[in-house]
Amino acid sequence: MNIKLQTPRLYLREFTLADVELLYNMHLDPAITRYTGDPMPWDSLAHTEKVLTEAILPQYKNGIGRWAVHLKETNEFIGWCGLKQVDDEIDLGYRYIQQYWGKGYATEAAQAVLNFGIKQQLPNIVGCADVENIASVKILERIGFKFLKYYTDDYGAKCVKYICI
Repeated sequence: MNIKLQTPRLYLREFTLADVELLYNMHLDPAITRYTGDPMPWDSLAHTEKVLTEAILPQYKNGIGRWAVHLKETNEFIGWCGLKQVDDEIDLGYRYIQQYWGKGYATEAAQAVLNFGIKQQLPNIVGCADVENIASVKILERIGFKFLKYYTDDYGAKCVKYICI
């Protein structure tokens, strides 16, 4: 297991292909993908494996990526958080299983990931969210991101972009 970061309550590790079912089961809940533009729910294990092999795992060669988040106390998988290269920006993103919402885990992990990105001197760290996803917007603001702009995403949703200054 390749642990990338630790916080007081969490550890973040690289995903592997063995995690296909974890990700698939997480994304069966349409509340998780409500604001993402992803298929709701993710439609198959094959789709999930494709996301892992084409979008998540390749980022690790650059020293960044979306990392599995686990509770230290129980080793439970609770979601993911991490950095992803998107054109000339580094996107900080996160998703969590619904039963772990509202417990501060997303903020704790996002702060650790942002600190990692800053320590690595990564340029243009941004965070994006659907404007209706108030909880996600609050996390970005809480960890110090500043409003950059509103935009419409590829799925027609009105979104907001924040930047780390």
